[in-house]
Order: sequence, then structure tokens, then C-alpha cells
Amino acid sequence: MKIKKIETAFSDDRGTIADIFYKANIEHVAIIKTLDKGRIVRGNHYHKLTTQHIFMTKGFLKYWYREQDKNAPVLVVDVPEGHIVSTPPLEIHALECLGESEFIVFSTGLRGGNDYEADTFRVDPILR
Repeated sequence: MKIKKIETAFSDDRGTIADIFYKANIEHVAIIKTLDKGRIVRGNHYHKLTTQHIFMTKGFLKYWYREQDKNAPVLVVDVPEGHIVSTPPLEIHALECLGESEFIVFSTGLRGGNDYEADTFRVDPILR
């Protein structure tokens, strides 16, 4: 897991430009929106081949993660608006959204269209 704030790369009197990726091989992009229904949990899985980058555009989420070793501790980081968290292959992860949120998921590997579930492996929940 890696988290970083997306910084402004260019600014003038018209506004700003922030690079989310530069020279990256992105194969799939999805927008996920959660409704304001309190606590919503997504994930509780891992990917063998896919790397995901979750960019928060609205609200925030708690990103829970753990190595595949069942004795490894479950860790959590806050991902506020304007930040991106990257999920490497084989990392178990779950997303906890509190209230309305929106994020864009950039993926490399089998993660879009007919392949959406091809590289998703469910696990006993690390977050319920």
C-alpha cells in the first residue's frame, strides 16, 4: 500500500493542473460512487495480477489492508479527497466509506469489462 497527495504540477491565472499519472500503463478506469447511507464496505478481496490506484474525488474512505498471511496485522489508513492509494497485487484490501463518496479506480491487469472479476479473489472479511 502506498498513499500520496496529488500535488499541483502547473498553475496560472486560469487554474491548476495536477498529474495523477505520468507515463503509466493504465488498462482500465472506473468511477465508483457511494450513496449517503452511512457506512458502506467494499472489497475484502485481493488480485493476483492487478494493481489498483484509488483516487478520491469526493469525501474520504478508510483503506484497510493486510498481507495474505492470516497472522499479519490488519492495518488502516485514511484516504481523504485529493489523495491516491495504490494496491499492489496480492494485498488483501477493503474500503470503508462513511457517507457519500466518489473515487476513480485506475487499474493495470485484468480488471475491466468482461474481465472485471477474472482477477478478484474473495477472502474471509478483514472488515465487516
